[in-house]
Amino acid sequence: MTSLFDSYDLSGRLLRNRVVMAPMTRARAAAGYADDETARYYRQRAGAGLIVTEGTPISQEGQGFAFVPGIWSGPQIEGWRAVTEAVHEQGGTIFAQIWHVGRMSHVSLQPSRQAPVSSTSTPARDEMSKAFAFDGEGQPTFVEASVPRALTTEDVARVIGDFADAASNAIKAGFDGVELHGANGYLIEQFLNPTVNDRSDKYGAHNMESRTRFLLEAIDATIARVGCSRVSIRLSPYGRLFQMGLYPELEETYLYLAAELGKRNIAYIHIMDQASRGASPIPSDFLAKFRQAYSGTLILAGGLDRVRAEQLLRDKIIDMAAFGEPFISNPDLVERLRHDWPLTEADRATFYGGDNRGYTDYPAYQPIGRVA
Repeated sequence: MTSLFDSYDLSGRLLRNRVVMAPMTRARAAAGYADDETARYYRQRAGAGLIVTEGTPISQEGQGFAFVPGIWSGPQIEGWRAVTEAVHEQGGTIFAQIWHVGRMSHVSLQPSRQAPVSSTSTPARDEMSKAFAFDGEGQPTFVEASVPRALTTEDVARVIGDFADAASNAIKAGFDGVELHGANGYLIEQFLNPTVNDRSDKYGAHNMESRTRFLLEAIDATIARVGCSRVSIRLSPYGRLFQMGLYPELEETYLYLAAELGKRNIAYIHIMDQASRGASPIPSDFLAKFRQAYSGTLILAGGLDRVRAEQLLRDKIIDMAAFGEPFISNPDLVERLRHDWPLTEADRATFYGGDNRGYTDYPAYQPIGRVA
């Protein structure tokens, strides 16, 4: 019977278990690159079978969060190298999540305070649509996302090249692979979702092939640069973050992507269920349909506990289970799950920014009678 704690062969990499540390923005990189504290944070959590890093922007243009470590410059590559070495020393496997936020940015984060870019020139304007940037006094805070500029057809090719460059930089930094951030209302989904994509060019919303073209071309470009076994993607079907509307062709779109990505033999698809963020849960029959359409490694994240994760594994719906917030305050989460030890609750006030408090100061669990 399949368990979370069984080993798993991920495109030729033997993972020690089927627990994934999901990507989580922590905003601790004051200088814009990973540092010693970043390496300590990921080293502490290297008991996961697979770590997927916090989103790391592919360019300054791709930023939507202050104090996140990018991956477009030499110092950023060197900073991440210290992280990958720390994780590998513990026997772990680590993928970089490469990220472009599109319209979910603010001029204070952009080169020369230019407008963010997107598939559209329409901004996201619900109460959740904020960027962690700088206010008029230069203080970091959540601010309304700026009005974007729609990428030209020629600009799209440049951004796709930025994804490929970021993948190459990640491999230089020692990562085992990359995960394109195609979820949660960021740039890739801004092309994919016809309630946002209002283009009329070959990347427009007039048919499914056009809407999915940006995603598949970005995947193909990264595969061409680093190989299919090092490329993966995160998706959030039925997600509503940042005014991603539901649409009649949603299921058809994602099942089409499942088949197309399966043809490319990528390392995995990582699905995010946004029910934990207020959206309706992904229908269970959709996951079964997706599993039927995609024969590669499938990871699910979003509100999982051990019981549900192991049931999905036994039912062969997923191959690995990702946990986010529990890893913040439980660096030894795998062992806590394995032994049914209690979980420490995370302090939400320390999720973003600050020093090591709420970052690297959460201790491992010490059972009674166990010597530290």
